[in-house]
Amino acid sequence: MRLRGGATAPALAVPPGRQGPGPLPAPLVDSLQLTVARRAAGVLPGDRPGPGVGTGTELAQLRPYVPGDDVRALDPFAYARTGVPHVREYVPERALTTWIVLDTSPSMAFGTADRLKSDVAEGVTLVLSRLALRHGGRVALATCGAAVERFVPPRGGRGALAGVRRVLDEGVGVDGTVPPPAPGHPSPMARTLSRLRKLTSNPGLIVVVSDLRGPRDWRPPLAALGARHAVLVVEVRDPREETLPAVGPLALVDPETGERIEVDTSSRRLRERFAEAARADRDAVAEELRRARAQHVVLSTAGDWLRVLGRRLR
Repeated sequence: MRLRGGATAPALAVPPGRQGPGPLPAPLVDSLQLTVARRAAGVLPGDRPGPGVGTGTELAQLRPYVPGDDVRALDPFAYARTGVPHVREYVPERALTTWIVLDTSPSMAFGTADRLKSDVAEGVTLVLSRLALRHGGRVALATCGAAVERFVPPRGGRGALAGVRRVLDEGVGVDGTVPPPAPGHPSPMARTLSRLRKLTSNPGLIVVVSDLRGPRDWRPPLAALGARHAVLVVEVRDPREETLPAVGPLALVDPETGERIEVDTSSRRLRERFAEAARADRDAVAEELRRARAQHVVLSTAGDWLRVLGRRLR
């Protein structure tokens, strides 16, 4: 997209009404657990030892060296005591990898309550990233829905959270910079989930943070991911997406398509029809998620989203 003078419009920007996710008290965040992930990873590191032997911190056995063993596993103290080369084998630890798919489409910049949808999504991403890094876990982040999409590969430690923050600081897609998918082509969400399926191997946790507006072609790739991983979908809503206020003539613009319509909200029948259509649409989304066997959490831009999320993660 070009501006006057030949300048290029940014594909990502911090929304003007950004409020931020609000307080993220460390004691409250630390009290949460990614219990949904246990269905995929079995146990998290430190819960129970994994089967067999491998890389870890707990000694499984000390045995005589045989040709082909890794010489780095030789135990000099056992050799000094016995005169026979011995190698150390450890109980393997399972490090959980959490893959977060973040919707950065222009519709996420909408909000009429305490904050924007993108603010809630930012907070959810930060909280789940912090939880994912426990017990030596790793976190990866993939964005979708904007003209520019970001990918942070799986990382552990402090550097992982810094990479996630850098992506969040870029904001969301700018209105009018995201063309609709061509007929027969997957939506950005479906495309990202399909790509994630090829990148993931060991069972882990897939988290989708989105308002789930637009095409629902994401169910097949989401269901495919659910066959191997635990899947958690965090849907972010705003109250004005579910009901219309009685404020008379109102112009509504779709931030992603640019479509504009004018309605008279003083009509009670119109407001009722809007609420019914919005309710039916969200019910259809919930049904698609149920068929994909995904855990579903609904958060709002109004109220304390962190406590609602916490009730589902404890």
